[in-house]
Amino acid sequence: MSYSGYRGKSLELLKKNNVEVGSLVKVQADSTYSGILMPRYEYSDDEHIVLKLKNGYNIGLEIGKISKIEIESHPSMKKEIVSHSQTNPKLPKILLISTGGTIASRIDYRTGGVTPALTADELNASVPELSKIANIDTEVLFSEYSENLLPEHWIKIAEKLNSCARSEYKGIIVAHGTDTMQYTAAALSFSLSGFPKPVALVGSQRSSDRPSSDAALNLISAAKFLVETDTSGIFVVMHNSESDDEVACHWGTRVRKNHTSKRNAFQTVGGSPAFIVKKGSIEKNPLFNSPKKTFNPKINFNDKVMLMKYYPGLDPTIMDHLISSGYKAIIFEGTGLGHVGKVMYKAIEDAKRKELFVGMTSQCIDGIVRMTVYDSGRDLLNLGVVPLGNMIPETALVKAMWAAGNARDINEMEKMMKENVSLEISD
Repeated sequence: MSYSGYRGKSLELLKKNNVEVGSLVKVQADSTYSGILMPRYEYSDDEHIVLKLKNGYNIGLEIGKISKIEIESHPSMKKEIVSHSQTNPKLPKILLISTGGTIASRIDYRTGGVTPALTADELNASVPELSKIANIDTEVLFSEYSENLLPEHWIKIAEKLNSCARSEYKGIIVAHGTDTMQYTAAALSFSLSGFPKPVALVGSQRSSDRPSSDAALNLISAAKFLVETDTSGIFVVMHNSESDDEVACHWGTRVRKNHTSKRNAFQTVGGSPAFIVKKGSIEKNPLFNSPKKTFNPKINFNDKVMLMKYYPGLDPTIMDHLISSGYKAIIFEGTGLGHVGKVMYKAIEDAKRKELFVGMTSQCIDGIVRMTVYDSGRDLLNLGVVPLGNMIPETALVKAMWAAGNARDINEMEKMMKENVSLEISD
């Protein structure tokens, strides 16, 4: 029998009642609870058991308050059958690429958490509405939580998309975890600038086992967006409000995750989303125009780039380590209009002497870096610091990695950083 994570008093209680992890049980305590016994983590205490209730939420029950446990059913191992939807020749084709994350997750009854276990086929089958919008081809590229992704994963995604640039697909969905989605969106926006098809990075803030999950609506809206709009480029498609009435399509270099758990965590910085998907329509932001550029993929990144948030007391000798370690660029997240303290000036001068690119963004959520307003800003300009307009700091970091990976020298890198490649600098 499986008692994963249980020990001491809680383990004794389960063994006494012949209950194992995965059993459907009814528990009498301060009230009556019915649910599936979940495993616990290795370092959990031995005073509680955990049930997954029928509404999808977990509850911890103190064993000292439990008067009775009844087994309603033992865990069963049934192989899930994934049905493949029939092709409709009247519908366009979409490719759905799965990379992992909450949107491609289900409950793991071994660990008690959500795990990136869904295949792309299962993801498609779990949202049958997709088959009414388009014929969906699916592929699992890899299965990782997005906090584990590295520039090498960006390259894999970009290479896969590049192979589909001239394909019959109307558009491509990339199922992706939300934690680093904005980084991947920026990476694809630069490496695939001018991509001739629309690409929708889609995630969910809440897993599909929860009644408040946003996974299905985000996927459905992304599919509708790809099929019904005549646009191209990289977008992040997520809820636009806490309710289920709108989904936003954010341009890939202007989007940021601004909340840890809200369904509308993603926002376009410095403006409104490029498109809004409602139940019966898709509304385009009249100020948004996808840049018309020749598609010339540059799929390479150099991760020897540091995003450095300036704060009072920042030790300038940190930059000595970056210089000696072969870093190619430093992106400052400066204060206000783009400032750092005088204590950093000597280190910046040393970095420029060693031919590092040094760029300036702002810690402020919105607004433009203007380094000609105050003497401190002009001093930094004289040291060779490059102002990066209203580029989001995380976007500037990714752009610097991309530029460092593709430029022949510091002069070409600086030119690439100043060029508005994919609307990363907005009006």
